[in-house]
Amino acid sequence: LNLHFLGIFDLSVERSQKSQITAKRVVYVIEHLTYEVFKYTVRGLYENHRFLFTLLLALKIDLQAKKISHTEFETLIKGNLSENVPYLHMSVNCQIQILHYIAESLGGKYAEGFILEMEAMWTESDCRTPLTCFLSTGSDPTENIEQTLFSFQNIPCHAVSMGQGQEVHARRLLNQCMQDGGWLLLQNCHLGLEFLSELMDTITTTEYMSEDFRTWITTEAHPEFPINLLQSSIKFTNEPPQGVKAGLKRTYSAVTQDHLEVSNMPQWKPLLYAVAFLHTTVQERRKFGPLGWNIPYEFNQADFAASVQFVQNHLDDMDIKRGVNWSCVRYMLGEVQYGGRVTDDLDKALLNTYARVWFGEHMFSEKFCFYKDYVIPKGKTVEDYLQYIEQLPVIDTPEVFGLHSNADITYQTNLANETLSTIVSIQPKDSSTGGGETREAVVQRLADEMLEKLPPDYNPHELQKMGSIQPLNIFLRQEIDRMQHVIARVRTTLTDLKLAIDEELQDALDNMYDARIPKLWFRISWESATLGFWFTELLERNQQFSSWLQDGRPNLFWMTGFFNPQGFLTAMRQETTHMNLAKGWALDSVVLHNEVTKMMKEDVVGPPPADIGGVYIYGLFLEGAGWDRRNMNILLKDLRGPSLFKHPRALHDPKKQQGSVYSCPVYKKPRRTDLTYIFSLYLKTVQNPDHWTLRGVALLCNSK
Repeated sequence: LNLHFLGIFDLSVERSQKSQITAKRVVYVIEHLTYEVFKYTVRGLYENHRFLFTLLLALKIDLQAKKISHTEFETLIKGNLSENVPYLHMSVNCQIQILHYIAESLGGKYAEGFILEMEAMWTESDCRTPLTCFLSTGSDPTENIEQTLFSFQNIPCHAVSMGQGQEVHARRLLNQCMQDGGWLLLQNCHLGLEFLSELMDTITTTEYMSEDFRTWITTEAHPEFPINLLQSSIKFTNEPPQGVKAGLKRTYSAVTQDHLEVSNMPQWKPLLYAVAFLHTTVQERRKFGPLGWNIPYEFNQADFAASVQFVQNHLDDMDIKRGVNWSCVRYMLGEVQYGGRVTDDLDKALLNTYARVWFGEHMFSEKFCFYKDYVIPKGKTVEDYLQYIEQLPVIDTPEVFGLHSNADITYQTNLANETLSTIVSIQPKDSSTGGGETREAVVQRLADEMLEKLPPDYNPHELQKMGSIQPLNIFLRQEIDRMQHVIARVRTTLTDLKLAIDEELQDALDNMYDARIPKLWFRISWESATLGFWFTELLERNQQFSSWLQDGRPNLFWMTGFFNPQGFLTAMRQETTHMNLAKGWALDSVVLHNEVTKMMKEDVVGPPPADIGGVYIYGLFLEGAGWDRRNMNILLKDLRGPSLFKHPRALHDPKKQQGSVYSCPVYKKPRRTDLTYIFSLYLKTVQNPDHWTLRGVALLCNSK
């Protein structure tokens, strides 16, 4: 920093008052320049990376200033390495507290949202400095660039979308704009990377070009993007604003009056708005993780355009006397247009539920609403619809999409989880930790603690005593074989780590130091948030197997502790079938039936009655709703209910579940995929089961 630039001419002791004023000016200017550098940096980062960068900046500054110790920093990002101590990743307050910390450490403006100023960015550029925009799903900066251009009269803008064969057009427009002073917009440059090196050479070597010339580039992140072009350009991101208001506004800004009046049918305008609302909803649900969609699908503008075109064609061909064929409309929306992207069966059911709940004759009534205050407006012009959209809330409650009001906690927790996990992954892996203890010493101490707690190997003679006739005994032997494999691998790795640190064990060393599960262990075991949680689960799983082996079949089972919970349920069906062979039962005709009991874990003193059969299981967590123990049905008020105590059993000719029931999927972990799906249970409900489908309600064997 050149102090003479600040107008500082005299800092002598004799002029103390002037020195104090000047010092304040120095501090002010330094703070201002620091924030400008910060804005310059974060405008080239995606929103989640801005959050990460700002937090890391605050932590590093406070570490240097010794406001926090290295031990506190390690505990924040890793938690306790060997104990099952909840760390900040799992804290609901983390989205809140991190922002408070950033504001306190750096200043309130660093914790606020960043607003991209296109005109200010243009003033920083020159004819030899490209402006590069990194694209994200659903974003297109073309409109913003054109709006910036409106501020400058008589400057033409030429756009070309890159792809095969477009280099010729791009080269011609480049030469024209450099000579005449226009703006060149090269779109989707990740599809034309070869031309970018030529572009950089042309811009840097051409002796004369108009001062009004600018190069705008849009591209997706690509590992082969020319690094020299990236370093010399002004970088920015243009992520779409989130929320129903922003989504509908973006959609209706592209609708023309002619398109709004393309059909004379009275159903056209309400249906167009409903499809636009559905389009926004399916995109917004992605941010809620597994509560929104099991798989985050890339719905885009093409899905909306195809759906609108179908609705228009359907109304054009419609028999006025018969009216809209709602079965056809729902099928096309739920199974073809948007449903064509959906691969998960439960996600397909969710999409069809939207189509069934929102699309029908009832949508034209005065009482219809997607959610309170979210109605279908009655307008005649595009401006009428935009005016209605403008008065919608900027921030939507998750209930608008059918989710629980606290579902946003899932989104914020996932963001904090990802942020702190990334900080762990980028920490230096040298021997010195900055806390007075080397990395090798930390892992050595951790290995000693874990070896001390690790259970002994299973005795094969005890396994042989059990016999191999009963299906559940066969299942137990299979589970113990897998658990023994895990215990042996953990013991071998920890012992080898204590003897020597070499290349083969580098992964185990790095992961244990970062409080993560070594790959050698993870490949043969289970998912978990941290090494501490994983090791605690190992001890708990082993306790269930050891008790079963030594004390006999337990009265209740912790299904989370099984490698193959589907195998446990199959073994129960096989056992029931075997007991009823005299009645002519066959395995294929035996299905699962379940009841939620009012008993707690400590209330169980024996197995289920022999005439009823089945088993008691516990440890299932209800996500997306709560549970009313008094009336034994699903509650509205809670996002995540308590652990439920269930009694599944096998029946040969089951009666239909009495009353209104919700078929609730059960997953091993919060990540909901076909690989973690176990089976479905029936839960009683006083609401329409569609309500819980829209909420994404499921049972989890483990909430971590």
